[in-house]
Amino acid sequence: MGRKKKGGDDYWDGAEELTEESLEAQAELADAKRKEKKEVTKKEEPTPAPVETKKETTTTAPSKNSSAGGKKNAAKKEESASGEKESTTTPAVKGSKKEEPKKKKAGGISGALAAAIRAKQEEEEKKRQIEEERRKKEEEEEELRRIEEEKEEELLRQKKEIKKQKDKEKKLAKEAREQEEKLALARARLGVANLNVGEETEKPKKMLYGVKKKNKDKKEKEAAAAKAKEEEEKNKEDEVLDDWENALDSDEEKAEEPKKEVVAPVSQNKEEKKPEPVKQSKKEEKQEEEEDDDEGLRSPICCVLGHVDTGKTKLLDKIRRTNVQLGEAGGITQQIGATFFPMDKLRDLTNRVKNAEKMEVKVPGLLIIDTPGHESFSNLRSRGNALCDIAVLVQDITAGKIEKQTLESLNMLKKRKTPFIIALNKVDRIFQWVNSPNAPIQDALKKQEQSALIEFEDKVKIVKTIFAEQGLNAELYYRNKDHKKVINIVPTSAITGEGIPDMLMLLVALTQKLLTKKLLSISKLQCTVLEVKMTEGLGCSIDVILVNGTLREGDKIVVCGLNGPIVTNIRALLTPESMKEMRVKSQFVHHKVIHASQGVKISAPDLEHAIAGSPLLVCGPDDDLEELKEEVMKDLEALTSKIRVQKVGVFVQASTLGSLEALLEFLHTSKIPVAGINVGPISKKHVTAASVMLDKHKEYAVMLAFNVKLDKEVAEYAEKIGVRIFSAEIIYHLFDQFTAYMEQFNAAQQEAAAPVAVFPCRLKLFPEYIFNKANPIVIGVEVTDGTLRLGTPLCVPGKDFCFLGRATGIEKDKKALTEAKQSSMVALKIEIPENMPNTPSKIYGRHFDHNDEIVSQISRESIDALKVHFKDQVTTEDVRLLAKLKGVFNIK
Repeated sequence: MGRKKKGGDDYWDGAEELTEESLEAQAELADAKRKEKKEVTKKEEPTPAPVETKKETTTTAPSKNSSAGGKKNAAKKEESASGEKESTTTPAVKGSKKEEPKKKKAGGISGALAAAIRAKQEEEEKKRQIEEERRKKEEEEEELRRIEEEKEEELLRQKKEIKKQKDKEKKLAKEAREQEEKLALARARLGVANLNVGEETEKPKKMLYGVKKKNKDKKEKEAAAAKAKEEEEKNKEDEVLDDWENALDSDEEKAEEPKKEVVAPVSQNKEEKKPEPVKQSKKEEKQEEEEDDDEGLRSPICCVLGHVDTGKTKLLDKIRRTNVQLGEAGGITQQIGATFFPMDKLRDLTNRVKNAEKMEVKVPGLLIIDTPGHESFSNLRSRGNALCDIAVLVQDITAGKIEKQTLESLNMLKKRKTPFIIALNKVDRIFQWVNSPNAPIQDALKKQEQSALIEFEDKVKIVKTIFAEQGLNAELYYRNKDHKKVINIVPTSAITGEGIPDMLMLLVALTQKLLTKKLLSISKLQCTVLEVKMTEGLGCSIDVILVNGTLREGDKIVVCGLNGPIVTNIRALLTPESMKEMRVKSQFVHHKVIHASQGVKISAPDLEHAIAGSPLLVCGPDDDLEELKEEVMKDLEALTSKIRVQKVGVFVQASTLGSLEALLEFLHTSKIPVAGINVGPISKKHVTAASVMLDKHKEYAVMLAFNVKLDKEVAEYAEKIGVRIFSAEIIYHLFDQFTAYMEQFNAAQQEAAAPVAVFPCRLKLFPEYIFNKANPIVIGVEVTDGTLRLGTPLCVPGKDFCFLGRATGIEKDKKALTEAKQSSMVALKIEIPENMPNTPSKIYGRHFDHNDEIVSQISRESIDALKVHFKDQVTTEDVRLLAKLKGVFNIK
């Protein structure tokens, strides 16, 4: 029994493993055991004892366990299982001999099942191994991938660290350069003050020595001072100090070095008194610095703004003694320009103003930018405002209101917080005004009669009121007590020159008094592209405003371009002659070096696609070219927002980029698409590019040339290939020409499309107004929906779309009409078209009657023709009726 128990336990453990791994094999085994049990019970005695039955049921378990145990071992298990079954069945059924072969049979079935189970286990084991290998492979790949990602992240992090370190080094170097420039400027201004300090430090030295050593000490002091002076001059540019006070301290220490060798005990107490004279010298030097600041001032940049025809250019012409305004097309400024007024000329112009001789002029000159006043040139006004230090807002004294462009310019100035004065122009138009050529305004007012003075004061009050409405306080400059909070008004006349000396004096006085810090000249380059244009003899050049720094011939410059950054070398630096306008053709002066502030024309290769308004940078030997490229391209999107083109449209040519921007803005406002742009004269290649539109959009095979030359050969070539060229020197004349052309073209297109285009309509017949039943059909109808027009094809949908003909006549009250609107009752004449002679005529009463509705016969072609050529004439009601008729005629 112990063996049975032991064997039973072993087999049961194996059976538990089978149950988990193969449920199917377990089920087959259970079925076989149940059949075996039934056969055994049939052959047993009919009255077995209850205890024996229990034993019998218990004896079946080992056979079940034996089949399960075969799962672990092959042959040994089978033999041991059969032996154990014999031993376990003998006590269960006493003396039963027929039970042994049955047990052997059951044992055989168990062996076959065990073999099947073993095969299944081996197959499952192989699957597990394959799955395990696949899983390990995936884990290895995942690990490799993770390692690669970590490496990439590490490399990226290292690159960022390197870039950050480089940026930090560049920033520190930049700050060091700026500090060095400031200190160099401070040292240059404090040259005289340093000498004074040296003298003051020498005085105490005399008190440190006795009478016997006086001559020796004097020689030592002179030698030390000479040595210190030589070292100071030698290291003047290379020295890097914290500020000008440290510069003074370092000079004192150098002066004190000879003392330390022979200093006496008494001298220590005397040295303690030294800070007092040094402190006084610092205060004096600060005052001298404020005075000497003006020696390093650059020329202020002034921008003249205002509405068209307020006299902006005429004012500058009076100062320059030129006639630029008369040379402009229509007397209208359409380009931006700059003029430099040197200080000697300004002194001559302002010497008649009261107290002008007492005023010390410290700026080297005045650079004035002239801007257009036409509404389309807001880009040029904005560009001029962005560059200026101070502005002149020109207001017509006779207007009595703030015009549109004056208000626009005022808002620009307020937005950028640019200081400005108001030039109240055209005072000579006041009734009974007595002219005083080129006189200060106060002298001119003294010569006026009482009536003129009263009118003058009234108009000044009106101007003050309209500016007060904009939130600004204004006052005549000679009555103004607070120049920082109250806007100065200067009455002027561009015709007689009255008040112009006051305006110039006020500009100089305000800039050098209130804008001293802003006007400090620094070596850091600050330069902006003002205009891009074609210059005869130079090709494509750029006009720039040099605000700070220096430009040299041969410098490598970086400029923002439409197709990417432009890197080129300066070929020539040109400026107009003194008191001449930069945009007017004249003799240019060549320069090797130019200092700020100045308007400069730069000639260099590859400037065709440069963008006006972008910064110009100079690439030095220590500068990173790629970094400069990125910097100039930062504002590309904002600068090119008005230079975008479409796939279909006209081609535009202008003399300058600023004029081109203004023309594009004008065309955009007028809803005229633009497909191509260019700066400079028109050539054959530009005409060929415009001819692309001839294939699909003939109406846009047009070139709009604004203020550019057109050669006879190019004009003949354009006419030959079918491209229209419109040329004008005034921007709105160009628009008028193109508008007239488009009206003609559209009229011709509509006339050609009229037979195809069909306007929708629905008609109701009146039986009492049948004037003629057959061809031509003349009937009275009411337009129930849509519009009835001459030439409209008509049919009867209720009679299989019976075609009646075209409307050839419409009358009402014996008056011929071209169309009849909804709810109109008219007499209608219908005829078969001449181009359809084989179409049989229809008869009223036979083919249709008054119960039938007549509608216009539409098609897909007619609807498309309406969309293309008559879109502006189709109403919302027509669109709704077309949608209904499309369903009636089954049009998709």
